[in-house]
Amino acid sequence: MGENLNIEKLKASVIGEIDTRHHQLSEISLKIHANPELGFHEVKATAWLTQYLEENGFSIERGICELPTAFRASYRQGKPTIAILAEYDALPGLGHACGHNLIAACAVGAAVASKLAINQFGGSILVIGTPAEETYGGKAIMVDRGAFNNVDMAMMVHPGVYDTATTQFLACQALKVEFFGKAAHAAARPEAGVNALEAMLNSFAAINSLRQHIKSTARIHGIITDGGQAANVVPAHSAGDFMVRAEDNTYLDELKERVLNCFVGAATASGARLEYRWGKIRYAPMRNNLTLARLFRQNMQSLGRKVHLSDPSKAHGSTDMGNVSQLVPAIHPFVAIAPKDVPGHSPQFAEAAASEAGIRGLVDAAKALAMTVADLVANPEIAVKVRGEFKQNK
Repeated sequence: MGENLNIEKLKASVIGEIDTRHHQLSEISLKIHANPELGFHEVKATAWLTQYLEENGFSIERGICELPTAFRASYRQGKPTIAILAEYDALPGLGHACGHNLIAACAVGAAVASKLAINQFGGSILVIGTPAEETYGGKAIMVDRGAFNNVDMAMMVHPGVYDTATTQFLACQALKVEFFGKAAHAAARPEAGVNALEAMLNSFAAINSLRQHIKSTARIHGIITDGGQAANVVPAHSAGDFMVRAEDNTYLDELKERVLNCFVGAATASGARLEYRWGKIRYAPMRNNLTLARLFRQNMQSLGRKVHLSDPSKAHGSTDMGNVSQLVPAIHPFVAIAPKDVPGHSPQFAEAAASEAGIRGLVDAAKALAMTVADLVANPEIAVKVRGEFKQNK
């Protein structure tokens, strides 16, 4: 009983620590929001985050994994080593319409408050700054380059429209496609041309037909990035960017082949030459560690939020946190900052990421993360259970 009282007292101290830093965390978040930077160019965000952590007793390693805007901030007193991940890249044209400014401020706030638990029970807390989550898969690169090799557990919280402890994310790989045809006057001598745009349009038609015969959770989507230069010229070149998603890597491999056949068939039919390139980075599916997720859920609910264990929405995206979750026990919960009808990656969500509701979500998420760190370092048997679940489900 006395031990439980000590942990509850520690959690109360963690909550108080974040409350005292409410203004500082809000300021960091709003500065990042007002200065959106694209993936691998998050120079200002990285500087603000590492400065704050350094001022609060963390040792800073900048430019880790040969990525200039990646970093590791460490406060070490032994094992286990718990990483809280920060994202801070923005979307082209939409700024922080995914709320990464909130993720970043939440991570540093949770880590600084977690020092109270580390000082009392031991362990190590890291903030790993992970650039370029959007489209470039910065965490996947960092996994391959060893950033998580000595990490025992990894956590982060993403803003959304539901409070959830786990979320399903899909495996995902990008595809770049080009068709090369032959230009000709579209009115005087169309028969002399080979229409690269028609090849692209026929590919879209084939993909639309394919969608009827794939698993309901799979996704195929894309855009035309070049469709020709003038309406009276048969387009000699077309290009497009596509993404293919599936629940697991096995089905993704199968779906990739079927999608590629849509382009091969269009090339054959049109006479245009096809060139394609699959993206080097594959976003892995998310492995939610339920032991960690239940801890986080309990702590978040103690703050007055009703937290679903799983995502009640039907939407599935992808994240490079999935790649981390394949290597170490991990969670990627969501905290609600906007009404359920506000879509992510929208101007409305960008506004929510700088709103009072956004800051409340940041603060609650930081508290729940720090309280979860307290549980893990104060109860070694829980950390053993986390690792046991991960090994069993590997």
